[in-house]
Amino acid sequence: MTQQGHLVRRRTAALIAIPAIGALALAGCSGGGATEGGGGTGDSVEFSLTYATSNNLESPFEALAKAYEDANPDVTITLNPVPNDTYGDTLRTQLQAGNASDVIQSEAGSGQTRSIIPLAEAGFLEPLGDSATELIPEGGESLFVVDGKTYGQPLVLQYTGLIYNQTTADGAGVDGFPEEWDEFIDLCTDMRDQGKTALLVAGAAAPNAGMLAMNIAATRVYAENPDWNADRIAGDTTFTESDGWKDTFQAIIDLNDAGCIQDGAVGGGFDVLTNGITSGAGLGFFGPLASATELLQAAPDQDFVAHAFPPAESGDQAFGVASPTYSLSITEASDKKEAAQEFLEWVSEPEQAGLFAEVSGGLPITGIADVDLSDTVYAPVEDLLKNGEFTALPNQSWPTAAVYEALAKGVQGVLTGQSTVDSVLESLDAAWEQ
Repeated sequence: MTQQGHLVRRRTAALIAIPAIGALALAGCSGGGATEGGGGTGDSVEFSLTYATSNNLESPFEALAKAYEDANPDVTITLNPVPNDTYGDTLRTQLQAGNASDVIQSEAGSGQTRSIIPLAEAGFLEPLGDSATELIPEGGESLFVVDGKTYGQPLVLQYTGLIYNQTTADGAGVDGFPEEWDEFIDLCTDMRDQGKTALLVAGAAAPNAGMLAMNIAATRVYAENPDWNADRIAGDTTFTESDGWKDTFQAIIDLNDAGCIQDGAVGGGFDVLTNGITSGAGLGFFGPLASATELLQAAPDQDFVAHAFPPAESGDQAFGVASPTYSLSITEASDKKEAAQEFLEWVSEPEQAGLFAEVSGGLPITGIADVDLSDTVYAPVEDLLKNGEFTALPNQSWPTAAVYEALAKGVQGVLTGQSTVDSVLESLDAAWEQ
């Protein structure tokens, strides 16, 4: 297999399941050489791997470990799955205590508790080799490198957008996906009349609440100014001063008022998303498109596709979100660094690197222009992806996880009516300055 492997095909059931909306990863296949990583030839080798999981299905990390053990019979990988909702805090606690796994799932950038940059700056991560550095997409160095050293190995380019059930839409008589804001509002009304919801939101799950805001901000903030994060870092703008961010939160209020979002969304968990979209109760939700892999397994007779959210004004350019995301790092406190490094080198080889994109439903970390997306869930956004009309996940460049936490709380606040647009933007600026 190559990096242009089989992406998530529409109406395909025989796919390995992955955690919905949470940790996305890879199932491996045989390859790589012997990995003693500790003693001499023939010695048994053991190291541990911690990753986030969002359900009780087999994780691709587990499948990857099994494949590596099959290829290297003297190796044993101890798996330590952690629920996605608590993964960042749990990982931080383990790292501070010095008892984290040898290899951990990390996240590009600086905006989350599991993010590479703050973990590396705190001295929790071990520098990686050239094989990891060579996988970093051009322009993405700031998400993985500190003081010239690479601390995370990117695994996939992940498109994060509206996961849309085309089968449900067709059954409801929807004539094409709305390309304009007013058309989307009309769709919401039509769906409510049929006892359905256009947009499912897991408001109680901070990752999904924040995802809602970031996808709307793509069209209202970053389409106009792709360098908005850099301007905020330089102090040339703030959330409070940004008309785009004001429009983003006003849009969330308008969506809620128009019945686009399901009732009780603030109390909804991830199960609301997966159950709602596969049962036909809702048309779509915001999340990483690799989630379509699990959805196809749960509902193989249905057709899931990706869409970018409609822009604010007629004639404006739709803008998506796609980032190098989901990475592996080695902990500084590990006493199995050699074995861990050999594992990461194996993962970086073209066969394994391509398989990550294939099995996780993500996109190749490099060479997207050469990938045929016409028969995949990405078909509706193929031109957008190949033309570079997307931004990285905004929070990857934010200074701390506190900003993203404030974003999620802000979404929850405007959905309940307990927060105003101005108060949310002020809280984001306050979190930025912490």
